[in-house]
Amino acid sequence: MLETYPADLGGVDREKLARCIEECFACAQACTACADACLSEEMVAELRKCIRTDLDCADICETTGRVLSRHTGYDANITRAHLEACAQTCKACADECERHAGRHDHCRVCAEACRRCEEACRELIQSLG
Repeated sequence: MLETYPADLGGVDREKLARCIEECFACAQACTACADACLSEEMVAELRKCIRTDLDCADICETTGRVLSRHTGYDANITRAHLEACAQTCKACADECERHAGRHDHCRVCAEACRRCEEACRELIQSLG
C-alpha cells in the first residue's frame, strides 16, 4: 500500500514505516491472544497484571498501526507521540510477560513480539529526525 500512495511521504523511510506498521499489528494480535491464554490458565489471579498490560498494549499497538497507515495531513508530532507511547507500552508488556515466560509459552511469544515492535517503533522515531 505504501508504494501506491499518490503523494510524497515527506522523506519517511518506507521500509522502516512498513516494518513498524507490520510489527504493531503483529504485536496487537500476540497481546490479545496472550491475554486470552492467560485467562485460561489455572492461576489466572496471578496473571491479572499481565492480562491488563497485554490488553493495553494490544490497543495501543493497533491504534499506532492505524495512525501510521494514514498519511494525508501528516503531523510528525502526533506520529512521534504515538510511536513513543507504543514503544514504552511494548517495553512494559514485554517486561511483564517475561516474568511468566518460563511457565507460559504464550507469554514468551508475546514478549518477543513486544520487543520486536518496540525496536521497530524506536527505529522509525530515529529515522524521523
